[in-house]
Amino acid sequence: MTSATDPLPHPPASTDRPRPTATPAPTATPGSAPPSTPTAPPPDKAPRWSLPALLAILVLAAVLYGWNLSGSGLNSFYSAAVLSGTQSWKAWFFGSLDAGNFLTVDKPPFALMVMGLSCRVFGFGTWQMMLPLILTALGTIWILHSSVKRVWGHGAAAVAALVLALTPITVAINRDNNPDTLLVFLMVGGAALALRAVHNGRLLPLLGSAACFGLAFNTKMLQGYIALPAVFAVYLYAAKPRLVKRLVNLAAAAVVLAVSSFWWAAAVSLVPADERPYIGGSTDGTAWNLIMGYNGLGRVLGGEGNGGGGGGGGGGFSGTAGIGRMFNDTLGGQISWLIPFAAVALVGGLVLCGRAPRTDLTRAALVMWGGWTALHYLTFAMAEGTMHPYYTTALAPGIAALCGGGGLMLLRAFRADRRWACVLPLALAVTAGWAIVLLRRASGWNTWLWPAVGVVMALAITGLFVFRSGNRARLLAASVAAAVVASVAGPAAYAWSVPSGSAAGAMSGTNPTAGPTTGSGGFGGGPGGGGGGRGGFPGTGGEQAGQDAQAGGQADGGQPGGTPPGAATDDAATDDAATAPGGTAPESGTAPGGTATGGGPGGAAMGGGGGMGGGGASTELLSYLKKNQDGAKWLLAVSSSQSAAQLILSSGEPVISMWGWSGSDNAMTLARLKELVKNGELHYIQLGGGMGGGGGMGGGSTATSEVTEWVQKNGTAVKESDYSTSSSTTSDSASTSTSTSTSTSESTVYRLDASEVT
Repeated sequence: MTSATDPLPHPPASTDRPRPTATPAPTATPGSAPPSTPTAPPPDKAPRWSLPALLAILVLAAVLYGWNLSGSGLNSFYSAAVLSGTQSWKAWFFGSLDAGNFLTVDKPPFALMVMGLSCRVFGFGTWQMMLPLILTALGTIWILHSSVKRVWGHGAAAVAALVLALTPITVAINRDNNPDTLLVFLMVGGAALALRAVHNGRLLPLLGSAACFGLAFNTKMLQGYIALPAVFAVYLYAAKPRLVKRLVNLAAAAVVLAVSSFWWAAAVSLVPADERPYIGGSTDGTAWNLIMGYNGLGRVLGGEGNGGGGGGGGGGFSGTAGIGRMFNDTLGGQISWLIPFAAVALVGGLVLCGRAPRTDLTRAALVMWGGWTALHYLTFAMAEGTMHPYYTTALAPGIAALCGGGGLMLLRAFRADRRWACVLPLALAVTAGWAIVLLRRASGWNTWLWPAVGVVMALAITGLFVFRSGNRARLLAASVAAAVVASVAGPAAYAWSVPSGSAAGAMSGTNPTAGPTTGSGGFGGGPGGGGGGRGGFPGTGGEQAGQDAQAGGQADGGQPGGTPPGAATDDAATDDAATAPGGTAPESGTAPGGTATGGGPGGAAMGGGGGMGGGGASTELLSYLKKNQDGAKWLLAVSSSQSAAQLILSSGEPVISMWGWSGSDNAMTLARLKELVKNGELHYIQLGGGMGGGGGMGGGSTATSEVTEWVQKNGTAVKESDYSTSSSTTSDSASTSTSTSTSTSESTVYRLDASEVT
């Protein structure tokens, strides 16, 4: 450890207890034994408050992540894949959307594997699915606390753990079944192991770090690698072994990284294309294309199904790409509260390290977490492709570590050197000022909070100056505690809005956010934002899943969900309500684990009235399809993955998504469809909306047009009277009008049998 007055390193000592005072050595008497030298307490001995503080933070986090979880909307895209994985081990391995293994989701399957195993053991439901994710979220806090404690002590570790636990977007995503929770856990574990390898010079922690980042790659592909340059650079420069040994160790770690990263893609490639599902999100059905395109550079540069593609447009969910994106109306309240303080702490800490030796652990930790933060910040800020607000949860561990460790260094310098007397107070003042700006953006929401933050921070800064010197440690500690409270009050309010529902819903399954709505360029957390509806996997309230898309309002040309025309969404088709055949969003049923009224494990059947809009189906239609399935592997084929996901959860049966969530997957061709029908594996196909005439979900591709024309020419339309007992008799003119529009503007189900295949 170094300080402003002592630039040379010295062993870390906890600042949470007074230093042992020197006592005079006893005088030896002739003939007596040599006096024993008094020994100081071991430097790693924890103060009595440390463990209770950590446990309290973990309990707080558990409440934020788990309270009222059954009422939250999960992502139906991943929920359906988890359900399919409980029905088929092949679907579990490939990450298939359906148990028949026609198409996978657009991510590698590691997170789905973890949730799927939990559901296989405990049954399929919300808590069963979310239990491993909540445990990994708590594990992330514990690992970060341990890593920060090893370098800066218990006080810094407690602050870091608290900041991470209360980061608003982290709370929102940790209550959702997107893969980011597991991704952050693996990356933080990898960074912590790398720091341990730097400290002790051993190879095993470095190999463990590489394995963690490899598993992170299999959770969300290239996003799991964003922090790797900082990790490898810190080890190469600061680890104890000599340079040649460090290079050899890094080479071994690279081998482990490659194996742990590419084992799944290699295994998929070894399976013949006609025996494996189409890899969703790819253009050729291979995992390698998914790695390099949609989940690779397409995220940063746009294109490859990610929208954007230049001009600073971004993906339409987080505002315009640019260096200030983290502070805009959409992302500011989710992640930016403590970024200014973290930046000051990083720069100040590096300066305080002075001329420390190459192996100085404090500087290595600053570079590690500072590099983590800078790399994620720049990647997310400048990304031209799809950029959801919840991606920024990966920034939180770096910000938290810098606030805890770097903040402690600023406090020590504040007390020890007059030249540093203004740095910490100024950083705290900027933090409070930015919090006031963010809170005032949410007009009418907790209007008492921003004045309270300003007053408490002003008193805290005054206390720091008044009690800076002299024997007034407790009063100084109280001032520091008040500054911490004022700094996290805004994030805490945003975070609590998610489990409490105090921000009018506060999240959705496909685009979880926290706090009130403050932005129009993407999704906020309340009405008018992506958090306003219970999306994806509905809660027990029975709201429409289409609220996911509709909550964003009409933005950039009127497409629901705030998505610019032609821009792609992510992870589940947030804008499927607008693009699905029929143009209407399916209604939702009960949450997983709830009472299933439509025959499926997930709850009530979708839709209402009869017919199918946007992939939804009435209970009567689902019963009709099941009754007349005639041994087919798939209950139905629909255009989009979101439509298929809703039907899978409603019926418990495999449903084909012909062209993926965006309509760009080349999964279904006319030859493939004829083969499925001829073999009796599929009888029913949904067309409608824009499908007639070659448009629709397939984007007007040749394959889409061919499939549409062939089905309309050879299939038999299923009439509502065939399955609905409540359909009313209409006038002849109304009937004529309805029958005329069935094959063009309305969603229609067709029956196909082997006899239609020539």
